[in-house]
Amino acid sequence: MKRLLVVIVVLGILGGGGYFGYVQYQKSQNPAPVQVHVKAFIDDIEDVVTATGTVEPHDTVDVGAQVSGQVMEILVEIGDKVEEGELLATIDATVYEAKVDGTRAQLKYQKAQMEDKKAQAALAKIVYERQKRLHAQNVTSLEAYENAELSYTSAKAQVKMLEAQIEQNESTLRAEEANLQYTRIYAPVSGTVVSVSAKKGQTLNANQSTPTILTIADLATMTVRAEVSEADIMHLQKGMRVYFRTLGSQKRWNGTLEIVEPTPTITNNVVLYNALFTVDNTAGELMTSMTAQVFFVKASARSAVLVPLSALHTLPNNAQVAQPKEAPLRQPRGEGREGQRPPRERPVQAPTKEALVKVVVKEGVLEERVVHVGVANRIHAQILSGVQEGELLVTSNVAKTTTTTRPQGGNQPGPQRMP
Repeated sequence: MKRLLVVIVVLGILGGGGYFGYVQYQKSQNPAPVQVHVKAFIDDIEDVVTATGTVEPHDTVDVGAQVSGQVMEILVEIGDKVEEGELLATIDATVYEAKVDGTRAQLKYQKAQMEDKKAQAALAKIVYERQKRLHAQNVTSLEAYENAELSYTSAKAQVKMLEAQIEQNESTLRAEEANLQYTRIYAPVSGTVVSVSAKKGQTLNANQSTPTILTIADLATMTVRAEVSEADIMHLQKGMRVYFRTLGSQKRWNGTLEIVEPTPTITNNVVLYNALFTVDNTAGELMTSMTAQVFFVKASARSAVLVPLSALHTLPNNAQVAQPKEAPLRQPRGEGREGQRPPRERPVQAPTKEALVKVVVKEGVLEERVVHVGVANRIHAQILSGVQEGELLVTSNVAKTTTTTRPQGGNQPGPQRMP
């Protein structure tokens, strides 16, 4: 009997040890979820579409030569600021001056001929009128009368022919004078010389195409051409706020989206659309062909209660909710007692959604809350109501909870469930 009792005790000890080992093995294979606490905080938030762009002058003019010839002088250099009508370069005008002088001399000769033809026509008219009166009195012959009439008609025709020749030569003179004027290149617009293509002594041939001498750009206003992927282009709308930064600078340049070009550029099967907007560059800080990191603002909020996205959970369909205390409204940063706010960009509203958060109410006790979510990006989300600044939230799934609550303001327009 004694021996049987010892055997039972030994078997009990072995069984208990085996069960304890099994439990420890199961715990090692399925460890309890670790609670990671995150704190709600106050900051600004933006939901943006990012793209890479290039800074270009808003207005660019290629100044070319309209006549052929040798470049005699270029009076400007790259970087010079010029005014509209300022002389930029000259082309050898010897041939064009000779043509103008020749045409003017020919016109003088034709005008002298015109005086002679008009005198002859006047004489023919007098003879014709005399013969007409004599013929009416039967004093002269019909042949003399007809010859006088034909001479007068011929004289008038010669005057008209010479008038036409003079008009033609005057037109030729105007063209040659214009070509002579084209040998002096003037600035068509005010701006900055950004490139000089020709050199002194170079011969230009304007017969085939207009050769470019230099390029003038208006650098006071710059255009940013951003390349947006086809996955993001649907989020862009004309008039939306946009800003950018250049490489090596943290200065923020603000603008408004003006144009989304409908025709894309395709490189290595990558489809990109050009989105354009202009910025003021009166100070001359932006340079041509600078690379810009562009941000198109879809939605934004200032001085908002923010939590990491990992603290938001999918809202259960059968959640039992109650009404918690409303989170107090926080005055935006930078706003004084009088309610005056420094000039900043106006926030862009985002559609309201619902999500579930787990708040640490005390050590070891969690409270599930249904919150309204505003602006969200890839890192943080704005909590419109349900969570206050400084409250601790967990990002892992834990079993020990108490009640599930819904924040006040549940009648906000258009709530949606977080996906």
